[in-house]
Amino acid sequence: MMTKDFRFGFGLHAAHRPSSVRDWARRAEDMGYDVLHVPDHLGAPAPFPTLATAVSATDTLRVGTFVLNAGFYKAALLARDVTAMRDLTAGRLELGLGAGFVKEEFEAADIPFATARQRVDHLRHITEYLGERVPDVPILIAGNGDRLLTLAAQKANVIGLTGGDPSGAEGDPLAERIEFVRNAAPERFDDLELNIAITAMPIDDSGMPDLSITRRFLPHLTDEQLLRTPGVLSGSTKDIADDIRRYRSTYGVTYIIVQQPHAEAFAKVIAEMR
Repeated sequence: MMTKDFRFGFGLHAAHRPSSVRDWARRAEDMGYDVLHVPDHLGAPAPFPTLATAVSATDTLRVGTFVLNAGFYKAALLARDVTAMRDLTAGRLELGLGAGFVKEEFEAADIPFATARQRVDHLRHITEYLGERVPDVPILIAGNGDRLLTLAAQKANVIGLTGGDPSGAEGDPLAERIEFVRNAAPERFDDLELNIAITAMPIDDSGMPDLSITRRFLPHLTDEQLLRTPGVLSGSTKDIADDIRRYRSTYGVTYIIVQQPHAEAFAKVIAEMR
């Protein structure tokens, strides 16, 4: 299997003014990032208008969603918006999708909070509809459960991995999830791009990450367990670069996304690796 090149992205969570969005987009491009992502949460910037603003300020930076809550959308209406964004970005759009998991956001949007199975079924419908009508827009599906990863393996271009369940001391949950993806669609596996979103890393010379973001997603884990998750990086710039290289050599993970507070610190890692 041919070794894939690394790609690096970061998530823009707080930029409500056009000038701020454009500034962050230019900085991302200058720092060596390949993709700028916007999440899909009520109370945060709307993804598509924010991404269109970012593209207008850059030359090569790709833009994407990480990730759209599929439960918020009807397939035909989302396909219309994705088609328009594809054209307005001159083909620089990547579409990240998820099943949605925050019950309070569904309630705030006046949308019934379906069962996990129903949410994944709706995600499949959305993914297949978009695949038929805008097949040239790459789709990333992120998650951890068996049914969602099966869908991702069969239909997506990029798999967003969360690292499995690291609560146990034994085994390698990330390797187990990747092997599950491989078994779910062996004929497609070599063409898939594997992604991990980093939720904690050092932003100073201490080498220690701030675990506050990670803890919101994994509240049941101890700090020691959180530090062992693939989404947490520790150590010096060189240490982190070595860890990222290990993600590729050990797991085949080549697409790394960091969060807005980590963008400048991780840019040093990008420079170290290139």
